[in-house]
Amino acid sequence: MRYWLFKSEVSTWSWDQQVAKGEAGEEWDGVRNYQARNFMREMKLGDLGFFYHSQKEKEIVGIVEVCAEAHPDSSTDDDRWECVDIRAVKPVPKPVTLEQCKAEPRLKDMVLLNNSRLSVQPVTEAEWKIICEMGGVRP
Repeated sequence: MRYWLFKSEVSTWSWDQQVAKGEAGEEWDGVRNYQARNFMREMKLGDLGFFYHSQKEKEIVGIVEVCAEAHPDSSTDDDRWECVDIRAVKPVPKPVTLEQCKAEPRLKDMVLLNNSRLSVQPVTEAEWKIICEMGGVRP
């Protein structure tokens, strides 16, 4: 299993909207960055990800699961763009802020802290465990 982070502006797509999609989940569409698209191409069913509210909130608020592997993005006719589908698994009991991540020395190499513009990014297993611990997520 691999771990990921999905960033979304609350005004565009919020954790509550993701949760409302239930078991069926929703396409993570509209990504127009080649590196982020390539990360989605690597994802497998059952991979887990953090749901991160970007812009003003800047915090990890939930955990999602990849429920459909990479396929054409339905929001465009351009065949260069693909996406995965994700479904909400559970909220993070104590949302983990960007500032908390920056203050944690063990997360110094995390992509979130070093490439803030990337909307879909990998998370190492060690980073995953640290953030789950910080957020009060039980395994």
